[in-house]
Amino acid sequence: MEAVGVVCVAVALLAPGIFWAWHFLERMKSQVQAGLLGSGSRALLVIAHPDDEAMFFAPTLLGLARLRHPVFLLCFSAGNYYNQGEIRKKELLQSCDVLGIPPTNVMIIDSRYFPDDPGVEWDTEHVASVLLQHIEVNDINLVVTFDAGGVSGHRNHVALYAAVRTLHSERKLPEGCTVLTLQSVNVLRKYIALLDLPFSLLHAGHVRFVLTSKEVTQAKRAMSCHRSQLLWFRRLYVLFSRYLRINSLHAL
Repeated sequence: MEAVGVVCVAVALLAPGIFWAWHFLERMKSQVQAGLLGSGSRALLVIAHPDDEAMFFAPTLLGLARLRHPVFLLCFSAGNYYNQGEIRKKELLQSCDVLGIPPTNVMIIDSRYFPDDPGVEWDTEHVASVLLQHIEVNDINLVVTFDAGGVSGHRNHVALYAAVRTLHSERKLPEGCTVLTLQSVNVLRKYIALLDLPFSLLHAGHVRFVLTSKEVTQAKRAMSCHRSQLLWFRRLYVLFSRYLRINSLHAL
């Protein structure tokens, strides 16, 4: 009980500062990110499954929209693990619409080579080849995807990082193409929502997006488009996850 009391007192003391910082960042409108990303970036978000864009990358997508960067999305599977692929494709397009990505900028790959399966390791070279082709065709100069931890450790997420890392290390990406990876955090930080803001500010990151209160509502609306996935534990995720509020990204 004493420990619970200490936690409650700590939260009460920290909350005013956290919310002040949040509103301060809201007023800044990501001016720092604008400088780091440069003008005229054509961004590509690379995800493994429909709902990754809302569950993990909503702050990045809304932040890029705030900076008026055109955004494309490449999803490497239809999310057919439970034979819901066709439903999930439609849900992804609905979510992207909420997040400001037009359907013409969304590509969903539905291939036996990239099954939605945490037990299957996608071939790195194959993923890299498909990804590079998409980058070149769409004249992309900013790629955003998972880091080596994949946020949740899902093998399909990690496979995307491995492919991007390969393209980067082998210098196959177009000249001037920047890669940003989403920082994975420990379980405690992952589920303390906005209370993670002080930790995010203290930890080094090349780019950070923090959503305004209005944008958080927009991110939740995007997540609600994935009705087939809104089981009870994902509803809790929406309430408590930092990833619907904060994204910290590192450049390769």
